[in-house]
Amino acid sequence: MPLRDPNTAEPDGGAGPRPPVVDVVVPVHDEEADLEPCLRRLHRYLTSELPYPFRITVAENASTDATVEVARRVAAELPGIEVLVLPEPGRGRALRTAWLASPAPVLVYMDVDLSTDLAALLPLVAPLISGHSDLAIGTRLAPSSRVVRGAKREVISRSYNLLLRGALATRLSDAQCGFKAIRADVAARLLPLVEDAGWFFDTELLVLAERSGLRIHEVPVDWIDDPDSRVDIVATAKADLAGIARMVRALATGRLPVAELRAQLGRGPLADPVPGVPAGLFGQAIRFATIGVLSTLAYLVLFVGLRTVVDAQPANLVALGVTAVANTAANRRITFGIRGGSGAGRAQLQGLVVFGLGLALTSGTLAALHGLAGTPSRGTEVVALVVANALATLLRFLLFRGWVFRSAPRTDSAHPEPAVPAMETVR
Repeated sequence: MPLRDPNTAEPDGGAGPRPPVVDVVVPVHDEEADLEPCLRRLHRYLTSELPYPFRITVAENASTDATVEVARRVAAELPGIEVLVLPEPGRGRALRTAWLASPAPVLVYMDVDLSTDLAALLPLVAPLISGHSDLAIGTRLAPSSRVVRGAKREVISRSYNLLLRGALATRLSDAQCGFKAIRADVAARLLPLVEDAGWFFDTELLVLAERSGLRIHEVPVDWIDDPDSRVDIVATAKADLAGIARMVRALATGRLPVAELRAQLGRGPLADPVPGVPAGLFGQAIRFATIGVLSTLAYLVLFVGLRTVVDAQPANLVALGVTAVANTAANRRITFGIRGGSGAGRAQLQGLVVFGLGLALTSGTLAALHGLAGTPSRGTEVVALVVANALATLLRFLLFRGWVFRSAPRTDSAHPEPAVPAMETVR
């Protein structure tokens, strides 16, 4: 039995079409040949498989062929298709305009060639409709994804994502896949901060969302590359590199209000980062002490190993430096429940100051020991350093809690839920 169109009125007498829950935006530029079959295929799939009211928005941007005429003719034949005509080109500009004007609470972006298997659409939007996630992206680089494309594009895609991870410290696996969704309330906050109007637009949006502490859901997709794609790879690569450099500067100078967005939109840390351990000062002390014991053991192993080839002071410097960086990162996440990349660099710099105090304490202890005993035994050195590290650990905890990871008061009481109407499964 065929499914009825979820955009039509309810059979119990409801008047007029139902408002869309999902708006699938398809940006197009000079696509007169491919647009009609792709629109008909997409409309057919959404009508039969998506259990929510939908809308398809064709975001036409400065085409020079008959793309507008084709889009309007198909929209006149099929319900639920809108045509947005923009005078300037740019995929990012088209998406920003269409998304900000949409009445739907869940907004989708999809390439006109439909390279992504449409079976991934429902898994893409479901976490946003339920409120579990804020954004969702398709990924061609997951182990379970199935991808058909040439070696050149494969190398370019993987190299680009490696570059993003190194330059912008992102954990996203596939920033450029043309298959994404975002909640409308989140889009309204982030889009005014996204500067790019071209192909770097969605990468910039995703990095900003990740730095703001939003939850991004990744969906493995099946992808068949369009052999007739007219994307200028060289020009796109140059624009992407320029966009990466601009974002690095913006994040380094604080021009992007990441901390403010994280406070307003981001999800706070779990109430108890380590289950079974009390919260508050006592719980922090237990977690800090556990990490401190492990750090001290690692420090002693490094010190004893290095002491066989270098003098005591250089061995102490290297061993303390390595364990200090790891200690700061572990305490940031586990003891004080701080997650995400925002503020991590600042915390490490402050941790280096704490490290300097610890170094002064342990180095001073070694200097005093050698001044008093002349040439102490290795065992005496180790005992003295254990005592000095215990004092340095206490100092580190007090400075971590009162300075490095001092918690700022949150103004938001809860993470906002999406304004999504009650959904009914199509029968």
